[in-house]
Amino acid sequence: MTDNTGSSLQYTGLIRRLLAIVYDLFLLIALLFVATAIVMVFNQGNAIERGQALYPFYIAYLVTISFIFYGWFWTHGGQTLGMKTWKIRLQRVDGKAVTWPLALIRFITAILSWSAAGAGFFWSLFSPQKRTWHDIASRSVLIDLRQAKSPGHEQTR
Repeated sequence: MTDNTGSSLQYTGLIRRLLAIVYDLFLLIALLFVATAIVMVFNQGNAIERGQALYPFYIAYLVTISFIFYGWFWTHGGQTLGMKTWKIRLQRVDGKAVTWPLALIRFITAILSWSAAGAGFFWSLFSPQKRTWHDIASRSVLIDLRQAKSPGHEQTR
């Protein structure tokens, strides 16, 4: 696979992928704290706990917020803040941007990847393009941007 300039694409390995996930996790946790604080206002300042009638809706709410967080970044430039930091970009295998339906497939399959003791992530160790289950399911790849140069600009060190 090549990019628009004809050079070979470099794919992102497991370690850098996991580091970007950790970075994003801190941001997501902060967002979920805010989302929970909003819900608590409507529950007389109390937490919604397991066993309460609203608990399934609360979990669905948090999962939806999580999907919107990731989906927005994936569909708008292909990079979460963690991915920008680690110079990683998500794109479809044809080089185009990920769509919302593909982002949803990716999000759900990523949950399954984690649920299977991380097996979906370790799959990347055996894939020539370093693809995980959620990459495969969403027809996407993670591109390593460390070697990428923007047209007309020289890289400085």
